[in-house]
Amino acid sequence: MRLLSYNIHKGIGGRDRRYRLERILGVIESENPDIVCLHEVDRNVRRSRFNNQPKIFAEYFNMQESLFQLNVKLKTGGYGNLILSRWPFLSQHQISLRNKWRKARGAQIVVVDSPEGAFQLVNFHLGLAERERHWQIDHLLTHRLFQEGNGHPTLIVGDTNDWRNTLAKGKFSEHDFEEVTHPPSKFRSFPAYMPVGTLDKAFVRGEIGVRGAKLSRSKMSREASDHLPLVIDFHLNAHARDFMKKAEH
Repeated sequence: MRLLSYNIHKGIGGRDRRYRLERILGVIESENPDIVCLHEVDRNVRRSRFNNQPKIFAEYFNMQESLFQLNVKLKTGGYGNLILSRWPFLSQHQISLRNKWRKARGAQIVVVDSPEGAFQLVNFHLGLAERERHWQIDHLLTHRLFQEGNGHPTLIVGDTNDWRNTLAKGKFSEHDFEEVTHPPSKFRSFPAYMPVGTLDKAFVRGEIGVRGAKLSRSKMSREASDHLPLVIDFHLNAHARDFMKKAEH
């Protein structure tokens, strides 16, 4: 199975500052993901021609599920997170990660009914302050709606803004999560045209086997947004073991 996590910067190029949503669509399509987790997705905002980007993505990729979370409200419209999935959701929740007076942030929590079994997926965009980010992870991992899915293998992805790479050894480690995007030097995703920061990360817990993880480094992906997209290929381990046993016989 393939998942793509991508801060699309509202469809505005990181260097040329031009709104070209077709570049974002092209980058995603080139990786052919089964699940797409996006951040900074605009809806009815002037800078993006008042486009309904969640609807555009849903119609273009024609996936079975589409879930949009509006986090930041503007004079008209706003922006937030979006999940697209080839497979249905058994459950879906959206929680606030806003810390006091800081910018509104959020997390989407879904249980995906994949061909290999059910797993829990979280898509989020964290804050700019380190203390804020650690509070957000603690709030997420102890939230009752997240803990409803504790019986499932779990994959967490998103734009962490974790410049100093401290989250993995903090609350994630306390809750038995392993970082997929390690070492940081191999997953520098920001700014896209000359990456220095490992901001887009993934964490797993339970029966999830990661077959590969990479950043899409095409010419188009370096121009389409200010982040590079993260691509993860994975299996549910129990399914992989059953497949190997059948192959042996």
